[in-house]
Amino acid sequence: QVQLVESGGGLVQAGVSLRLSCAPSGRTFSTYTIAWFRQAPGKEREIVAAIHWTGGSTYYVDSVKGRFTISRDNAKNTVYLQMNSLKPEDTAVYYCAASYYSDVSSVVNQRNMAYWGKGTLVTVSS
Repeated sequence: QVQLVESGGGLVQAGVSLRLSCAPSGRTFSTYTIAWFRQAPGKEREIVAAIHWTGGSTYYVDSVKGRFTISRDNAKNTVYLQMNSLKPEDTAVYYCAASYYSDVSSVVNQRNMAYWGKGTLVTVSS
């Protein structure tokens, strides 16, 4: 069992940056694909970005391309989501999730995710 712990959320103004972190409790990420999802108030949860821990291949939803960057730090066993130029529409609870699939595009099907964190709230004010 892998427990994922997110951190880094908060209340920020539009245009600034924020970095989210995700680390597993009790296990290394190993060969997992790690993804960030988000759920805005009144909306369905959606994929934001993903990275394969070993190969480093990445996936981004179109709405965050050029603004968000997903990365990993092997030494710290942590995945980051760097969010720049934040917009009010980025307001959501952000969830970290992990799957055994090596194809990062597999994250578009949330059923492929084996483990989920509890989420961290990001609020972007205008």
